[in-house]
Amino acid sequence: MMPGDRDMSSIVQRIARQALVTFRSPPRAGEDAGKSFLENLGKLRSLMTEVRAADLRLAPPPPPPYLHLHQQLHHGAAPPVTYMHICETDQFSMGVFLLKSGASIPLHDHPGMHGVLKVMYGKVRISCFDRPQPPAPVGALRRSVLRSTGEFTEECGPCVLSPDRDNLHQIDAVDGPTAFMDILAPPYDPDDGRDCHYYRVLPDAEASPAGRQQQQRGEEEEEEEKDAWLMEIPQPPGFWCGAEPYPGPEVSL
Repeated sequence: MMPGDRDMSSIVQRIARQALVTFRSPPRAGEDAGKSFLENLGKLRSLMTEVRAADLRLAPPPPPPYLHLHQQLHHGAAPPVTYMHICETDQFSMGVFLLKSGASIPLHDHPGMHGVLKVMYGKVRISCFDRPQPPAPVGALRRSVLRSTGEFTEECGPCVLSPDRDNLHQIDAVDGPTAFMDILAPPYDPDDGRDCHYYRVLPDAEASPAGRQQQQRGEEEEEEEKDAWLMEIPQPPGFWCGAEPYPGPEVSL
């Protein structure tokens, strides 16, 4: 352990402490956020805006060998995505996802969960969808709203998701490897109804005549937000997530 690892004023420690306060009693799906929660979430977003890769002792990896990502996968190399665990309580989990160049985290949900995501290095493209309504069996179409698609770097503020809005997202590495810090509240727990589900976005032509009409109206109006049809699918075979040790300051809660 290096000097200063137990410094309670490290920004990583302060983020964890603020997350603990913020998500002590967060609003559930369908509930309005109260004043106290919004104030604490604002403080957490401010801290997440400040944090940088150096605070976590992270640095972009050196250029990979001549093999492209799909060639590496066929040669049995490391997974396209890895996760560094920082800390976890009953209220939240905190860690870092690292994506190799060209890798993606497929469209997935966070049932009943809040989240805050901040890029540490590189660039990501994030597409965000609202929680589909209503719940449906596997294989059934579910209607959602595509809220936004944008690119984010370490200079950007954090992305925030709630149990209802922006609850599903797909994350793609753009122009090289990338890493982002991730807080989820509460953590995934299949035994408590918070398993991770994957989705495919269907072209409206595959969904319904009503969907095709909506697509035509959306194209004419050029709306940023638009209806989307989602189908739950198994975890895509080209995606899996490995683990690697976290090199940054220790967090004590």
